[in-house]
Amino acid sequence: MAILTSTYQLANGVQIPKVAFGTWQIPGGDTAYQAVRAALKAGYRHIDTALAYRNEASVGKAIRNSGIPREQIFVTTKLPAETKSYQGALADFDESLKNLGLDYVDLYLVHAPWPWSQVGRVYDEANLEVWQAMEAIYDSGRAKAIGVSNFAVRDLKNVLKQATVAPMVNQIQYYLGFTEPKITQFSEDHDMLVEAYSPLATGGVLDNPQVQAYADKYGVSVAQLALRFVLQNGVLPLPKAVTPAHITANTQLDFTISDADMAALNALPDAAGAYMHNPTQG
Repeated sequence: MAILTSTYQLANGVQIPKVAFGTWQIPGGDTAYQAVRAALKAGYRHIDTALAYRNEASVGKAIRNSGIPREQIFVTTKLPAETKSYQGALADFDESLKNLGLDYVDLYLVHAPWPWSQVGRVYDEANLEVWQAMEAIYDSGRAKAIGVSNFAVRDLKNVLKQATVAPMVNQIQYYLGFTEPKITQFSEDHDMLVEAYSPLATGGVLDNPQVQAYADKYGVSVAQLALRFVLQNGVLPLPKAVTPAHITANTQLDFTISDADMAALNALPDAAGAYMHNPTQG
């Protein structure tokens, strides 16, 4: 449980809890509301959502009804990948704040460098315009930190060439056997915290016998080992769950994987096997 109250420090000094509760694919309404309520009850203090998830209203309601002071909960949401204009970004941010019922968010991310229907297409000029809007939102104080998601090295270089406020976070697909070393290294070299969405490869790592053997060695579940692996690499995992039992189990990460075992785990081939590496809306 102590890991939930531990933090990383972003480039601007903001403290961000080391584990986030992810809400991708959790339907809006009572399912999302109850999941976030259970996560906060279990000790999570970092909740990650997005306008594209269509659950911001339920997430915000759970946060507001939790009885926990707002300043003790770190809230992340994201600008839709399809939005590639200055005014569009400002409008979508306003919509997210309205959905959440909050005066500010702790972290606002550009969800992807291209629309989801055009993965891989170059949007360099549009991303520079969007980043100007992100900086304006940051300067307004309504987002305590700003960053990106699914940005490859070339996309990061594009933003950095003009940014007056550099991205503080890059949220990417990252899990055992798929740690995006080039993107991770570049991000870290430029003071961006790497966040890992799909840290369990959407369940893909759970049936891997090699990973199971390491989990057995430490007396933990495969999910717990996979999340601890991410943490010990200095990356912030965003596990998602909807049942209270799984939500709580994902908080039990206060054990240490040995240096030798971390080296072996980092050398593993893709632990998810057939799991697809196409960027998703995570």
